[in-house]
Amino acid sequence: MKFIVSSSQLLKQLQSISGVLNSSNTLPILDNFLFEISDNVLTVSASDLETTMKTKVADSNADTDGKIAIPAKLLIDTLKTFSDQPLTFLVDENNFGVEIGSENGKYKLAGHNGEEFPKTPKMTSASSTIIKSQLLSDAINNTIFATGNDDLRPIMSGVFCELSQEGCIFVATDAHKLVKYKRSDASAEETTSFILPKKPLTLLKNNITKDTDVKIEYNSTNAYFVFDDIELICRLIDGKYPNYEAVIPKDNPNVMTIDRLSFYNSLRRVAIFANKSTHQVRLKIAGTDLSISSEDIDFSNEAHERLSCQYTGEDIEIGFNSKFLLEMINNLDSEQVNLELSAPNRAGILIPQDNTKEGENILMLVMPVMLNQ
Repeated sequence: MKFIVSSSQLLKQLQSISGVLNSSNTLPILDNFLFEISDNVLTVSASDLETTMKTKVADSNADTDGKIAIPAKLLIDTLKTFSDQPLTFLVDENNFGVEIGSENGKYKLAGHNGEEFPKTPKMTSASSTIIKSQLLSDAINNTIFATGNDDLRPIMSGVFCELSQEGCIFVATDAHKLVKYKRSDASAEETTSFILPKKPLTLLKNNITKDTDVKIEYNSTNAYFVFDDIELICRLIDGKYPNYEAVIPKDNPNVMTIDRLSFYNSLRRVAIFANKSTHQVRLKIAGTDLSISSEDIDFSNEAHERLSCQYTGEDIEIGFNSKFLLEMINNLDSEQVNLELSAPNRAGILIPQDNTKEGENILMLVMPVMLNQ
């Protein structure tokens, strides 16, 4: 089997799918890219059994159809050293040896039988919808940071997607913070929900280009994304997502509106002086004054700052983990944010005041911490 490809084009395509590869694999074949040629089209795949990504090189000047698995790291390291030039791949189908010919020389490496590479699952009885790439990118960026890392609760390590004719809702939570991102300008024919793992979402985020349509197919076990010349198929997280609506307080009479950057910078400074294990900061709101303070009794460290804000409601004193609060404020784009509160032991809700896109609705929730009096 023989095919010819541009070194820089192949490197670009391989780098776009190389994020799937794990540093240590139980199956040695997963350390390889699968090269498949069919009707002069070269398809390269990478897989970790849970997620598979494919990319296509349209014209490969191939002499015959076939498949071969080539060691991923060795190939990428080699391709990085070439200036843009055509490379000829010669595959010995008896011993799976691969010879790469360039303008300067020849390089031999040991390939593997392509038939040993895991088969991509077939999408049976799947539903589908088409979403704009920018919308999907916004949904991932606004939710992925709030997912959990607890291996004992795998359900919370992904993003919950709820699709219906009314719109799409994306939810992520780690039990300390929660983000609900809603878009009314994207919809699906049938109402359905599933949990997407963090890794494929990160891969999508890194590869989606602007102004393209992303086709999504999904069934009870897998989700399949197609855009440009990339395909991604991933196994869904199995299980029932917690009832997130139950933890969002509906009645929040105390509402503070404040400049987002001033609030963020003030919190960041005060958080430096907080206890290193609890990261606790204290917010005290009275009239149009917001007082932010923290202390670390063990080291006699403390900090106090005062900001002006707009506030309606009763005076309140509430504690938050500064790490979570900063993370959420940093992920908003608005100039002003609303912090809605009901009681010192109930969750606080962050909502952007302005700068949201049409059809977009963002709600961020952060759990309070008990204040040491």
